[in-house]
Amino acid sequence: MSVSAAIYGLSGPKLTTVEKAFFRDADPWGFILFARNIDGPKQLTRLTGSLRDALGRDVPILIDQEGGRVARLKPPTWRKAPPAQVFGDLFEREPEAAIAAVRLNHRLLAHELRGVGVDVDCAPVLDLRIPGADDIIGDRAFGETPDIVALLGQAAMDGLMAGGVAPVIKHIPGHGRADADSHLALPRVTEEHGLLSETDFAAFRKLNRAVMAMTAHIVYADIDPENPATTSPDVVGNVIRGEIGFDGFLMTDDLSMKALSGTFRQRGEASIRAGCDILLHCNGDRGEMRQVAEAAPRLAGKALERAKLAEQARDVIEDFDPEAGESELNELLELARR
Repeated sequence: MSVSAAIYGLSGPKLTTVEKAFFRDADPWGFILFARNIDGPKQLTRLTGSLRDALGRDVPILIDQEGGRVARLKPPTWRKAPPAQVFGDLFEREPEAAIAAVRLNHRLLAHELRGVGVDVDCAPVLDLRIPGADDIIGDRAFGETPDIVALLGQAAMDGLMAGGVAPVIKHIPGHGRADADSHLALPRVTEEHGLLSETDFAAFRKLNRAVMAMTAHIVYADIDPENPATTSPDVVGNVIRGEIGFDGFLMTDDLSMKALSGTFRQRGEASIRAGCDILLHCNGDRGEMRQVAEAAPRLAGKALERAKLAEQARDVIEDFDPEAGESELNELLELARR
């Protein structure tokens, strides 16, 4: 039986009675957690268990745990993972060490996430670091060239999947040139399509077999001057599915970000019409979620097939010694500090 093509956030560290009733009725594919939902390991484990109990199935639970400034599990309770740029800087001097370090870091992230019931990580970032662009990406990027980003991005995905966590590459087809933070405004990228294809889109093309991707709320003016990628049939169909060749499960970035306009039902319907498989709504506002629920179809056809493949990416957990892994990672990162 298919479920609703939606992923929702919730308001706090406990699932409320009202939320439980809404989620049972809405029947979303998954949930996403933020700092407001997290008090500690025991509480978080109870919360993820209660979300699965509420829907009566092994519902995917997502989080943004990249490391650096984008981390929902924070010290001192959890490990302080480095930002992507640290690994990119190491790659410039010791490529093999950098690849090994990225894989280990993300294997540790997977161990930490699975330990509290989270099994999808919205990482790695495959956007390029572009000098002069808005700093919303910045040190979240592995590097300035698609070859480096793709190599380290693959290592990140390998580490997550070895720990039973499905990765979500972001922000397809490329957020690095954004002239604004899409949480706050709608960025416009004015560079020609040909240049974007050679640079920003290239890392995603190299890793187009990823199981999941998150869209960019960005207008690429030379492709579709009116609509951001999330709601653009030209960008989703011709660039993401066509030129890049991504055939995995495509989720929107958060529909509540200020880059988008219209009612939440309109945002959701436009995203589905453009070719996105599933809608993401993060802030836990029930009024907004009700509108998203009205826009979200049942997962069916190709979208349902992609969803099942994404779920299967959580199935295999390789043997791992986290203490030894962290020790080895620290030794590799010492090379980056020299």
